[in-house]
Amino acid sequence: MDVFGLLGNPVGHSRSPPMHEAAYDELAYDARYVTFEPDPSDLETAVAGADALGITGLNVTIPFKQDVLALDLVEPDDLATRIGAVNTIDFEPDSSRPNSSGHVTGHNTDAAGALRALREHDVTAAGADAVVVGAGGAGRAISFALADAGATVTIANRTESTAHELADDVPNATGYGLGEGVLESLLADADILVNATSVGMEEDATPVPAGALHVDLAVMDAVYQPLETRLLRDAAAAGATTVDGAWMLLYQGVEAFELWTGRDAPVDVMNEALRAQL
Repeated sequence: MDVFGLLGNPVGHSRSPPMHEAAYDELAYDARYVTFEPDPSDLETAVAGADALGITGLNVTIPFKQDVLALDLVEPDDLATRIGAVNTIDFEPDSSRPNSSGHVTGHNTDAAGALRALREHDVTAAGADAVVVGAGGAGRAISFALADAGATVTIANRTESTAHELADDVPNATGYGLGEGVLESLLADADILVNATSVGMEEDATPVPAGALHVDLAVMDAVYQPLETRLLRDAAAAGATTVDGAWMLLYQGVEAFELWTGRDAPVDVMNEALRAQL
């Protein structure tokens, strides 16, 4: 039996276990997905222990995504290094070392998950003008994903210096603050808007003025609780294409599943299991 899991603290809120377990059941795949909640000071021990126990793969969430990069026993791929965060660890088997996988690699599936969420709604990043609101972890992953796919990326963030710092790292990107009228100007000719902040999660609020939204825009919100945020309601009212946050959550999990197993994920089954929890 293969064992996969989630490494974080806390992890009780996670929607990943039922989503992955539904995939195993659909494919009659002998595997289980469990959660691990080590003390933040014990991350290296936790990853080494998972390696020694023969665990096949781990998802990584708060507060460990950045700290995994500093572990000598995990080799991050290029994208995870550029984003500055690992959310998936792959333990590759090595029969010559029964107590170790032999090769432990770190990946960031948030980036590919964002692109697949957009493609699910017939939104193409290549050649698009994209505006990303927020320069935190989600904003970094999404900005790199869009730029690597051929979009011109504009990053708008409450702390303008952070937007400029991220824009310096992301190819073909520029950074702005969120002063009065900035988003209205940036979005006038934009094709894609992504909210990568937490605004809208705990209150009926939006980081984007409704008047800045228009029919030629595709709007994705990384917030998935609630599924229909105020931003998405405003976008739908303006005639824009809307992509709720569960799609990105789904597809980052799909990417991890396919990385670990080498199999095509049963996307519809995973989507149904995820949305049943929201």
